[in-house]
Amino acid sequence: MLGRSKLATFAFSNPQGLVLLSLLQFTASISSLKVVWRKDPKLDQAIENDKKWRLCARVVREVLNEPGQVIPLRYLEKRRERLRLPVSIEVFLARYPGLFDIYRDRIRPKSDLVDFLRPSDRINRFLEEEKRIHEENEILIVSKLCKLLMMAKDRVVSADKLVEVKREFGFPNDFLVRLVSKYPESFRLHGAPGEGKSFLELVSWNDEFAKSIIEKKADEESSLTGIRVRPEFNWKLPRGFLLKKEMRGWVRDWIELPYISPYNDVSHLDQASPEMEKRSVGVFHELLSLSIYKRVPVPILGKFCEEYRFSNAFSSVFTRHSGIFYLSRKGGIHTAMLRGAYNGEELIDRDPLLEIRDKFVELLDEGQQQRADQLKLQKEMVRKNLELMAERSKELNCHKLGTEMQNCCTV
Repeated sequence: MLGRSKLATFAFSNPQGLVLLSLLQFTASISSLKVVWRKDPKLDQAIENDKKWRLCARVVREVLNEPGQVIPLRYLEKRRERLRLPVSIEVFLARYPGLFDIYRDRIRPKSDLVDFLRPSDRINRFLEEEKRIHEENEILIVSKLCKLLMMAKDRVVSADKLVEVKREFGFPNDFLVRLVSKYPESFRLHGAPGEGKSFLELVSWNDEFAKSIIEKKADEESSLTGIRVRPEFNWKLPRGFLLKKEMRGWVRDWIELPYISPYNDVSHLDQASPEMEKRSVGVFHELLSLSIYKRVPVPILGKFCEEYRFSNAFSSVFTRHSGIFYLSRKGGIHTAMLRGAYNGEELIDRDPLLEIRDKFVELLDEGQQQRADQLKLQKEMVRKNLELMAERSKELNCHKLGTEMQNCCTV
């Protein structure tokens, strides 16, 4: 094993040694950097704002995935823990009316009648709207799918993993069946999804899709100013977030490194090199940019370590580059967020597929307004009944008093 002084002597007398020395210095410096995680209330609130509709969507999907899209109410009650439902199904249905119709049927012939749930007319109309939005944005969906494959090693990604992240990127449920067969010039499916050995392969490279969001913004700025703008990350720390002196120096040097497109071939780069760190940040930035909400849970990103050459400790990137990303811990789940995609708790550039979310939220708001109107009507009926009872009681008292006075006069 070479000592530090001997390694330096070896490095300056050998070109390959210089590369080795720089790699060791980068690895040592990066491992010694400790960035304190700091909560960002506004970005956490962006996740909290979606909590209600995501809960409702989980329950709706559970019913839609059942044979015939119907389920006994008591069966759904038994799945509360898996659905992370904090209240009983009965309470949930009362809070969010309009999601399901309740009807009576038998689980087995000659068994007792029990309550069943099926999608309401509102849900069925929403599903038609969802289908329409997917069809209108099919080219966008195809481009996202191509980009995910173009960034991957060997241009191949596990089909089962893509199914698991379909909601993060806005893919329709049947994208592997419908889109792959519709665009054979772009995709080839190997194996059967669900068996763990199925892969989606990119058939042909598309230069139109081979530009990252960072590169597109640089091109747009160059067109506006007439000056060539270098692609670079938008590094912006939130107010009150300070970096230590040694960290500021490391960040400054890292930012000066040339931008490496996530679509470039990096098979020649060493995993521990600063260039590979730059490329990894570029891949994470592009993945989050392609996602609908510009955020993805870290466990989901972790499924793609092999495809995108992520290290086992990849999640430290999000705290090390706090000016680009935010690592939320909201709800006990680590979620990587693209800091520059948000203004406070609101998304700046909305993905067209967010219209699906908006339609579902509208459906929930309609149901809750219906519930509020019903509660208001019930309160009004109670008030009128109380007034009527008070009036009748008053009349009875007056009648009783009149009778007593008449009896006194007779005496």
